[in-house]
Amino acid sequence: MKKVLTIAGSDSGGGAGIQADIKTMTMNGVFAMSAITALTAQNTTGVQGIFEVSPEFLGEQIDSVFTDLRPDAIKIGMVSSSALVEKIAERLRFYRAEKIVVDPVMVATSGAKLISDDAVDTLKRELFPLADLLTPNIPEAEVLSGMEIRDARDMETAAEKIGTTYGSAVLLKGGHAVNDANDLLWHDGEMKWILGKRIDNPNTHGTGCTLSSAIASNLAKGFKMEEAVIRAKSYISGALGAMLDLGAGSGPMAHNFALSGVYGEEAPHD
Repeated sequence: MKKVLTIAGSDSGGGAGIQADIKTMTMNGVFAMSAITALTAQNTTGVQGIFEVSPEFLGEQIDSVFTDLRPDAIKIGMVSSSALVEKIAERLRFYRAEKIVVDPVMVATSGAKLISDDAVDTLKRELFPLADLLTPNIPEAEVLSGMEIRDARDMETAAEKIGTTYGSAVLLKGGHAVNDANDLLWHDGEMKWILGKRIDNPNTHGTGCTLSSAIASNLAKGFKMEEAVIRAKSYISGALGAMLDLGAGSGPMAHNFALSGVYGEEAPHD
């Protein structure tokens, strides 16, 4: 079985972060491992508290995984401080890590900034050049490209600019009122639109975490970049299409929508 490491924050509500990553990786047929950057007190209505780990302890987690269970791919989610970004990049360079997917979580769907300017600069300098794939949404791509993105042509210009700057493939996610559910993959100098159908489900908490984790899982299993993205997009469509509805706010997806067999059965009702 292939092994995938997620480096991200914990979501106590289970819809995003480490919890979403592990569920997604398990359902996509790989063995999930984690290095936790922060604990959050979080539910569907928002984040109530954050407790960040030290760079030293984050490094110890990464060392523990690599020295015994070397990952076949790595997914990196939100990392809020420069010191943690630097530690991740230093350890990944040391171990010559491969198949790195970075979800550059910087801007919330509401437009609010989630990490400091210096942490963004450190991400650009230290982590992005190590990535095989970056998966920004529209607001994040605007930060990375330095341009406003209003339509499909802008998406193409921004994706090429980001990919050329950092030497990685780029999956620029649509949505955010731009180009509906279609995503743009820029890879090896070529553009490929990955078409999707819009699913009318308000419960989208953790979609970015889930998509990047599914891509990393497929890369670990040996799929080429485009096929890994297509398979991941199909998985997330199924998870959204199951129409799970939990919590008072923007709820999680049904990561286990495709779970079958005796262990997925519920108790019989009288």
